[in-house]
Amino acid sequence: MQALIIDDEKHCRDGLAIMLSKFCPMIEVVAQCPGARQGQVAISQFQPDLVFLDIEMPGMNGFELLKNCRDYEFDTIFTTAYNEYAIQAVRHSALDYLLKPINKNELIQAVARANGSHKVRASVKTSRLIEYIEKKKPSEKIALPAIDGLLIVDTREIFYCESENNYTRFYLANGKNIFVSKTLKKVETLLTEYKNFYRIHHSFIINLDYLQRYLKGDGGKVILTNGKSISVSRGKRQDFLNRLEKL
Repeated sequence: MQALIIDDEKHCRDGLAIMLSKFCPMIEVVAQCPGARQGQVAISQFQPDLVFLDIEMPGMNGFELLKNCRDYEFDTIFTTAYNEYAIQAVRHSALDYLLKPINKNELIQAVARANGSHKVRASVKTSRLIEYIEKKKPSEKIALPAIDGLLIVDTREIFYCESENNYTRFYLANGKNIFVSKTLKKVETLLTEYKNFYRIHHSFIINLDYLQRYLKGDGGKVILTNGKSISVSRGKRQDFLNRLEKL
């Protein structure tokens, strides 16, 4: 079986290629692509039997790539860090996935399934996936519990969120702020579907759309477009820098 590896992280591509060579000798990796656009060209060029596809990539994500490649017939194995919304979509479509870091036995089993017989056509699975995503695409607005009821807020207007004990204060682009009866942990869960939010500190979640600068330091700190300075916790620093590389 000829296969492509499409992932924006080089160490992930290289690691998977090594594992395939060692544990799945029936797989011939014909190309490794650092992004979805390069992957789209490689799919057209090689017309592979199997594609190992990362979901979260800058510019174009894995779902968008599949939407653009529905004329080609290949099996897909997603390789992704845990994302509940993405995994639900993949499961619904009967497509396969591997969580990073990839486990050897799970890789072998996934390849065996892709190499098996009596499969639903890959294009059918892909169409099912795209249809599910279009239906389940999250709204830009969320309902926040306030003292006197619910406030409907456009997520694009949220600058950052700050923990205040068992409550959270939302700071908005219009300069106003909202006091909400949810812990920051629950707010983080609420915002999971919106990929532009990142928890940089145990007390802060920021909207990356309003990030202006990152300054080095112990953990470093960010400067938002309104001039607000917020420290990045030391434990979050490397993961945060990795996330910035995908902007």
